Amino acid sequence: MQDLGEKLTALRRRAGLSQKALAERLRLYGVQVTNQAVSKWENGQTQPSAEQFLALCRALDAENVGAEFFGRRSGMLRDLNDAGVTKLREYADLLRASGLYALPVSAPAERVLPLYSLAVSAGTGQFLDSDDFESVIVGAEVPDTADYGVRVAGNSMEPRYTDGQTVWVQYRRTLHSGEIGIFLYDGSAYLKQLIVDEAGPRLHSLNPDYSDIPVRAAGELRVLGRVVM
Repeated sequence: MQDLGEKLTALRRRAGLSQKALAERLRLYGVQVTNQAVSKWENGQTQPSAEQFLALCRALDAENVGAEFFGRRSGMLRDLNDAGVTKLREYADLLRASGLYALPVSAPAERVLPLYSLAVSAGTGQFLDSDDFESVIVGAEVPDTADYGVRVAGNSMEPRYTDGQTVWVQYRRTLHSGEIGIFLYDGSAYLKQLIVDEAGPRLHSLNPDYSDIPVRAAGELRVLGRVVM
């Protein structure tokens, strides 16, 4: 039998839904999640709660899925064979298409994240004061992996990141070569791309007008997080 993640992926694709579209449909059943949460369920990184699982079954016209994992059908599907289940799904599709029986759309889930007012300098470097931030309300447009935001100062990471732009960051202590993150080096905080090769580690600027910052063996490089948006 397929595991839950594989089953959810198959059912979502059968329904012709993207992960984002499925997350939006779940809101009709009172479950506020992002497409990243759906991705984690399908990849087996996390599992939906009981409430989320039931909403998934309803959103995917698959109320027999939970029963399949327990070896039997239940609820409205208890006495139906496969043909009957198909007919029930078709009728449910007609009810949805009519637009007369839709649940009210809930407002998108909101979170409160810290936004640091002392900008990370993408040019010359500026210390990130961990006590100087404001709390801001964010919606589904910010990835659920984000832990805090930082306003960019400078143009060394243009064209991808511009002066005054807010970037959203996931707390991480280590990064792989090629990843973009927030770094503390010699008392200054930077938004840079980490490059590690035969020449050693360095902080790379996307703007070719800026030189890379080599990380000395004796220097202290601390990763403050990985940019996720």
